[in-house]
Amino acid sequence: MSRKGRFALMSLGATALLIAIASLSNGVGLGQRAIAQTMADHYLAATADTVHWGYFSQDLAPELVMNSGETVTVETLTHHANDDASLMVMGDPGAESVYEWTEDGKGVDRRGAGSIDPEVYTVGAGEGAGVHILTGPIYVNGAEPGDVLEVEILDVAPRPSANPDYEGRTFGSNAAAWWGFHYNDMLEESREVITIYELDSTGEEDYATALYNFQWTPQTDPYGVVHEIIDYPGVPVDHDTVEENYEVLEGVTVPIRPHFGVIGLAPAEADIVDSVPPSYFGGNIDNWRIGKGATMYYPVAVEGGLLSMGDPHAAQGDSELAGTAIETSLTGTFRVTVHKQDELPDTVLEDLYYPLLETDTEYIVHGFSYPNYLADLGETAQQDIYANSSIDKAMRDAFRKMRHFLMTTQGLTEDEAVSLMSVAADFGITQVVDGNWGVHGIIKKEVLPMA
Repeated sequence: MSRKGRFALMSLGATALLIAIASLSNGVGLGQRAIAQTMADHYLAATADTVHWGYFSQDLAPELVMNSGETVTVETLTHHANDDASLMVMGDPGAESVYEWTEDGKGVDRRGAGSIDPEVYTVGAGEGAGVHILTGPIYVNGAEPGDVLEVEILDVAPRPSANPDYEGRTFGSNAAAWWGFHYNDMLEESREVITIYELDSTGEEDYATALYNFQWTPQTDPYGVVHEIIDYPGVPVDHDTVEENYEVLEGVTVPIRPHFGVIGLAPAEADIVDSVPPSYFGGNIDNWRIGKGATMYYPVAVEGGLLSMGDPHAAQGDSELAGTAIETSLTGTFRVTVHKQDELPDTVLEDLYYPLLETDTEYIVHGFSYPNYLADLGETAQQDIYANSSIDKAMRDAFRKMRHFLMTTQGLTEDEAVSLMSVAADFGITQVVDGNWGVHGIIKKEVLPMA
């Protein structure tokens, strides 16, 4: 039986979805609002068996097979839940299976794109080169290289805390970490600080508030390895070793805009690809606009696309300056559609070679320091990208992609495109923390001749 055939049976229909929802203990795993509003063709829970941690791979067997035009509800887990396991892991069977880590083993061993040879790795399998918990991959029937995959985000809901003391609440973590843009420009000694945020899981409140913060201290993982800094995903924080400060951001409310930091397809250039740097295949774009009501388009590089998603966020600002957003677990419902290569001419997807975001009112292109760093930087690309990014390069790429979009899909000349970009397009810093830095360009549909 083919790979597609072997995994087609893992696809859940609407009737099975009802059974799956009913079996979830205490409603954990799918926000109540999502249950009420959205019934999808398929359902993919986040467990140790359905996630891959820290990497994309064209060699992964799909966890779900679906047809073009169908919908799927997907659970996604934050890779920062162990910053406070009592609020974000304990009592939640899916999260517990993923985060399981004892001296005898881990629920998910590989956590990153690095080596899994115990004679080579020093921190843990995967070396932490890649950090995001990704649910999937999903094989989309009919998707082939040269096609474009459309991912429409129909609904997003917070994953409720399983802690009975916090019924109806959801929690997330913001890490002001060593990879943050700010880290070597602190007024006082450089330090890593975790801030735990709280929000409403019922959808009645549209804001988050800070619960407490603490400074990272050396943490010893269940294998006995000491982590002086946040260097390996899923390290459990021993709260007896940190000082919790509950007088933090008092009176401040943060508007939530739930979104997915990572949605992407498997690239073709390498077998195992670090989840941190974004690229032409999508991945860790970290644009807060990729939330409910948005549609993303991705060029397909491998058969079936192999769609994965994760890095869920409750809120984030442009630049993601300190290293992370409010990292929280979310459940999303998506409609996935294949656009065949021969159908792309004379549409906004013509000759699309980059991830494109569409909202009701805007088109948004995503520029990176290197548009395809895996090809641009050669055999050592996954190591070299972190030292070679710049905003200048990302801005140049965003300009070129916006010029391409306007000339190819709107029929403008180069002179017309350049003028329109200067007077009507907005360019912003998407992120400066993901290895391959990002700049996005926004053009409103109302100004375009063929919107």
